[in-house]
Amino acid sequence: MATVPGRHPAAVDLSAAGPRLTRRTLLATGVGAAAFAAVPAAAQLTVTIDRGTVKPLPVAISPFFGADAARAEDGRRIASVVGADLERSGLFRLIDPAAYIQAPAALARAGPRFADWRTINAEALVMGEVRAAGEDDLTVDFRLFDVAAGNELRGLRFTVPRRDWRRVAHKIADEIYTRITGESGYFDTRIVYVAESGPTTQRVKRLAIMDQDGADHRFLTRGDALVLTPRFAPDGRTVAYLTYAYGPPRVALLDVDSGEERVIGDFAGMTFSPRFSPDGRYLAFTLADGGNSDLYLFDRRTEERRRLTRGGAIDTSPDFDPSGERLVFNSDRGGSPQLYVMEIASGRSERISFGDGRYGSPAWSPRGDLIAFVNQKQGDFHIGVMRADGRDARLLTRSYMDDGPRFAPNGRVLVFARTDPRRNRTRLFSIDTIGYNLRELATPLDASDPDWSPLRR
Repeated sequence: MATVPGRHPAAVDLSAAGPRLTRRTLLATGVGAAAFAAVPAAAQLTVTIDRGTVKPLPVAISPFFGADAARAEDGRRIASVVGADLERSGLFRLIDPAAYIQAPAALARAGPRFADWRTINAEALVMGEVRAAGEDDLTVDFRLFDVAAGNELRGLRFTVPRRDWRRVAHKIADEIYTRITGESGYFDTRIVYVAESGPTTQRVKRLAIMDQDGADHRFLTRGDALVLTPRFAPDGRTVAYLTYAYGPPRVALLDVDSGEERVIGDFAGMTFSPRFSPDGRYLAFTLADGGNSDLYLFDRRTEERRRLTRGGAIDTSPDFDPSGERLVFNSDRGGSPQLYVMEIASGRSERISFGDGRYGSPAWSPRGDLIAFVNQKQGDFHIGVMRADGRDARLLTRSYMDDGPRFAPNGRVLVFARTDPRRNRTRLFSIDTIGYNLRELATPLDASDPDWSPLRR
């Protein structure tokens, strides 16, 4: 089985996972299709995700074949995570494995008998194989097929430390999602958030991080100081957040793998709402001093700060557009909290929200096409999206309290926090930008202030 180099981007460096992984890499290269048909240029197996109604694609995910019991168990686990990722997106419907006619060993030996898969109404088929690669590594092959056409659409090989089998599964799910939807995947990502516990009057808040599916959950801070608004840097390894650990509230930077932390700047007043620029060089944040709140830009290289807004208004919650040249932010300069967009170079600002109610918590899509927001009116809170110029605003959710929307790296899914007063709990939810597929994200404690990482490298 030939390996075709260069069909996957640069290798993913996992050295940050710990000293034993130094110089280890997650490698992905194209897998030759010696036994199967080549990928046709005009393959039509697609799912469209920019419509109000989505019909999930029926997909069969065969347990990945392993020649011995240990590798077979690895194969079952990998296939299970791939399936869970795809099903959770709302765009794929998994066919019950009990209906499968062709066994994993037969698939690995001779390739798909497409008639068997058409019989169970599968439109896409995923198969794979797991092999040992040295003492502690695995080699994982996967293939995606269009069942109706009888063609292979994608094939990749991954070689990884065995402990990273779950990341391989997420990467495979990303490849499938991308090939079928035409959009970038978002499964090999993490979510950072504020974990909450204890009584209302003595709430303990800790930073926590987990994979987007809730796996590999861990706490990043001890809970002996209040923390708020964690935000990932573009490298996906650094988080900026507000902490009360150093007296007055300060913005701190935390390396999520090493635990190293440092406070940025030494400002008179309270700093909060940090956001990274797309290149990671700058932080935009709010500085409250003397009863006034204004936006500032902090250069992480020179440690110089630049004031962006002035006046008596409360200006807060800045977020960069993908170019790094504009900010969306919240301000009450017009009499009530509304959204504004600023050109950073000139300082010119323009209001973009004109609907009923109060607007806040803006987040700019990584695609640049949408801005998410919170709208409060008539006692309810809504998560909504609008074009960057304020056009086509639409509300996606409605509840007692929805807050803190943040985009997945593909710009098609949002994560946010929802408070349910009847159950006395606050949890994380996700929803598509078309208002489809509302789902709760599993967390061990109450959860607020989420942020979604970039795709991991």
